[in-house]
Amino acid sequence: MKKRIFDVMHLIAGAFIFALAINLFVIPNDLGEGGVTGVTIILYYLFDWSPGLVNLIINSFLLLIGYKFLDKTSTIYTIIVIAFHSLFLHLTESWNIQSDELIVNAIFGGVFTGVGIGMIVRVGGTTAGTVILARITNKYLDWNVSYGLLFFDLVVACSSFFIIGAERLMLTIIMLYIGTKVMDFIIEGLNPKKAVTIISNNPKLIAEKVTTEMDRGVTVLTGYGYYTKAAKEVLYIVISKQEIATLKKIVKAADKDAFLTIHDVRDVFGEGFVELSK
Repeated sequence: MKKRIFDVMHLIAGAFIFALAINLFVIPNDLGEGGVTGVTIILYYLFDWSPGLVNLIINSFLLLIGYKFLDKTSTIYTIIVIAFHSLFLHLTESWNIQSDELIVNAIFGGVFTGVGIGMIVRVGGTTAGTVILARITNKYLDWNVSYGLLFFDLVVACSSFFIIGAERLMLTIIMLYIGTKVMDFIIEGLNPKKAVTIISNNPKLIAEKVTTEMDRGVTVLTGYGYYTKAAKEVLYIVISKQEIATLKKIVKAADKDAFLTIHDVRDVFGEGFVELSK
């Protein structure tokens, strides 16, 4: 129950911050946006239609079509987001910040958008629209949610070229990119880790050095080369981004011909990292 309350608070806060991004930085500077919000902004520029009302109508329609691609919790969370985002778009419509620097507004528009949507997606919600498409591509094509969202958002944003012009479209693309990076930061966590897989002819020395010099645990997996059929010990290690250089030095000193791959890890729980919550 506490988690649900926490999630809903995150959804509402995310919807509010996203609405601020639109009303404080995007619309006052004639910038574009991606997704359904981008469509509502285009319609606002053309016909002066209320972004809050149009956002509610379009997203509700898309949710009816795409709800089957979301689980029950995500669907409920998305309904909450749509309702509060539309409400906040209406309530903050008259809010403003005195700033004539377009690039500054584009940067902060991206930051606010990234934080807002990131908070929503992190707890399992969506803003409907292109976020639903991004989650579909993540499920079936294994696309990163943030970059899938960027792709679909760019399609919508570029369609605003004839309304906002080339300069503001370029600023919009910068804003969307910043929003994507910030959203990645929010979704992936404050302290992302790296998982390293090492295949070497001298695995014992590498494992010993990692254990003694880096104070990190090493998991030894058993494998074999498909072509040679020779047995191999494969090392699996989870470290912080800052420790990569040290690990590379250890591996190079032990076996300069070692095969090493490094993967991004979203969350790491267990001894030496974050305690696994109940």
